[in-house]
Order: sequence, then C-alpha cells, then structure tokens
Amino acid sequence: MSGPNGEPHVPVGGAGGNDDNDDDNDGDSFGEEEYAAINSMLDQINSCLDHLEEKNDYLHACLKELLESNRQTRLEFQQQSEQQNMEADAQGSQPPV
Repeated sequence: MSGPNGEPHVPVGGAGGNDDNDDDNDGDSFGEEEYAAINSMLDQINSCLDHLEEKNDYLHACLKELLESNRQTRLEFQQQSEQQNMEADAQGSQPPV
C-alpha cells in the first residue's frame, strides 16, 4: 500500500519478504510495518478531516453572518420604503398651495 502523500510501499505478505511463513499466516495477519503504515494513513486522513471540519465551521459562521446582514439590510430597506410611501401619501392628500 502506498499512502496519499507517497509513503513507501509496504508489502502485505510481511516486512522481511520471507515467503516461508506464508503457509502459516494465510495472508490474514499484518506485521508491525503494515500496522504502522495503516496507522500513519489513518492519521493523515484524520488530519485532513479535521481541517475540512474547521473550514466548514468557518464557512458556516460566515454564511450565518451574511444571512443576518442581509436580513438587517432588507428590514432597513422596507422601513425606508414604508416611510417614503407614507410621506408620498401625506403630500398627495394635502391641497396644493
């Protein structure tokens, strides 16, 4: 197996390349090197997932802030629009001078 960042290939059949033990192991057991390689790959995957989670949390916070800003802007726009409509109605109901 080689890792995503180019870790050296670790043979699955055993660390020493000794094929005399293959009959006893049936290919199901791993040596220390295989466990270390797998552990290293899992650590890298975990690190990548942690980094992605941090980015996701940051983007989520930014989007919430943007949403709140847009809500506030919309409310201000509605208030200004209503105020302009009330002023236009008040001016329209007054007789010309």
